[in-house]
Amino acid sequence: MPATGAEVLFRALEEEGVQVVFGIPGGAIMPAYDALLDSSIRHVLMRHEQAAGHAAEGYAHVSGRVGVCMATSGPGGTNLVTPLADAMMDSIPLVAITGQVARASMGRQAFQEAPITDVTRPVTKRNWLVLDPDELGQIVHEAFAVARSGRPGPVLIDVPKDVLAAEATPRPWRCPAASPPPVLTEQDVHRAVALILGSRRPVLYVGGGVVRSSACDELFDLAVRQQIPVVTTLMARGAFPDSHPLALGMPGMHGAYAAVMAMQRSDLLIAVGARFDDRVTGSLDGFAPEAKVIHVDIDPGEIGKNRAAEVGLVGDARRVLVALNDALPGFEAVEDQEARRAWLVTLEAWKEQYPFRYRADGNLKPQYVIERLWAATGGRAVLTAGVGQHQMWASQLWRFDRPRAWANSGGLGTMGFALPAALGAKAARPEELVVAIDGDGCFQMTCQELATSVAEGLPVLVAILNNGCLGMVRQWQDMFFGGRRSQVRLGEALPDYARLAEAYGCVGLRAERPQEVDEVIAEALRTPDRTVVIDFRVDPAENCFPIVPAGKSNDEIVLGEAIAADGLAEAVAGG
Repeated sequence: MPATGAEVLFRALEEEGVQVVFGIPGGAIMPAYDALLDSSIRHVLMRHEQAAGHAAEGYAHVSGRVGVCMATSGPGGTNLVTPLADAMMDSIPLVAITGQVARASMGRQAFQEAPITDVTRPVTKRNWLVLDPDELGQIVHEAFAVARSGRPGPVLIDVPKDVLAAEATPRPWRCPAASPPPVLTEQDVHRAVALILGSRRPVLYVGGGVVRSSACDELFDLAVRQQIPVVTTLMARGAFPDSHPLALGMPGMHGAYAAVMAMQRSDLLIAVGARFDDRVTGSLDGFAPEAKVIHVDIDPGEIGKNRAAEVGLVGDARRVLVALNDALPGFEAVEDQEARRAWLVTLEAWKEQYPFRYRADGNLKPQYVIERLWAATGGRAVLTAGVGQHQMWASQLWRFDRPRAWANSGGLGTMGFALPAALGAKAARPEELVVAIDGDGCFQMTCQELATSVAEGLPVLVAILNNGCLGMVRQWQDMFFGGRRSQVRLGEALPDYARLAEAYGCVGLRAERPQEVDEVIAEALRTPDRTVVIDFRVDPAENCFPIVPAGKSNDEIVLGEAIAADGLAEAVAGG
């Protein structure tokens, strides 16, 4: 039976198991929105295309499925560039569908025309301009295969308006041939096993690839059987439970002292699904100078790109970890067991001596807000965050004990991510509490999506750590630009966030003192069926520590102000 290109599009999406699409209609995509009315797929009407992309990312982060977003031609497509670049950096599987002007108008600078496939080619794994309606279904299936295969990432399908409206002959779709898995040789596995058994100070350096490949159980088995401490990057929080004694937390520029120094003093880094990015390594010349490297990654281009590896294991993290676990004997086979035990004792001492600290001086501290949110929810919420100081505090202080309960913008560092990602997470897991920890600067970039949360029935809890400024920029200006502050002041009451929330149909609350925090959180949790925005007026002078200054060695980590047992201490770690 004949069908339009738009109907073929949605049939293919349904065959791929798509349940939710995030988007906004417009001229060139209108035939698709007409076909949507007859589809089983839920559409979430966002208020901005960038937010549609971030919502699809949030959905993918917590569900493990491919996120889908739709937009019209021209500015609709160009507004998707940021979430596509974000998904590319963080290996998030995403399919973006854009309308295009009719074929006869292409290249004539028609209304709302933009060469979106050319624009997005550098920030997608692949994209397609569909000129034949009969090919549309097959291309959709190819797009999903590319998005989730190998190193996951975003793809884009651009469809002219007349292709969507034209009659198409439905064809049986051919499942794209899967690429053979990379060869994992027994010799390479045995070389890795030998390095692990011979190491005295090993560290598992875990990146987001462990979460993407659902390899957390295998990671846990390796760490526990071999008694290897674990650092989890910003994108891997929850891949290994923070409550476990082997967990060291987040490494890097704002990481835990024990995590940063463990990597620096390690003699073996087992990097799994991590890419040795600059925010983790600091100056590469001074990074982990005594460590040999086993690097596990699905992308062969990552192995040796930033740090040479003694053993490179190309493949899906789960498959490689299974092979390592099968080949590794128990801890009793470790060559120097006493050195291993002493290493763990040293790390435990560092954890106890240098925890995350802040000065309790009567002002409302952002760190305290996060601690109380975690306590009130028991850590059982799905968490999203924007980018900046509040992002780092969230990753530092929230104790993650399960994967896919954290959605964040890592590599691209996209402000405005938290709220739309929270809506995507809520659409994926409607039965769970979703909390968005945001800064006042980030929140104002996508706050219009409060309307989406109300209209689409996606209630979330938004906690704004409102310091009245672009906090991380202000901190850097104070620390590295001689205190010369330029264009960072936002004003803590501009706008009034509680009243803004009420205007959008949400519940708006405010806390200005530490004594008010628990009650406003309790009130928010008593309202699970409405989005609640809490304006926490936090100390504007608070800085995020520890910090490894940009371009410096991790050995130059600055702990900052910390409350020690004997009072206030200013500490700089050096060795």
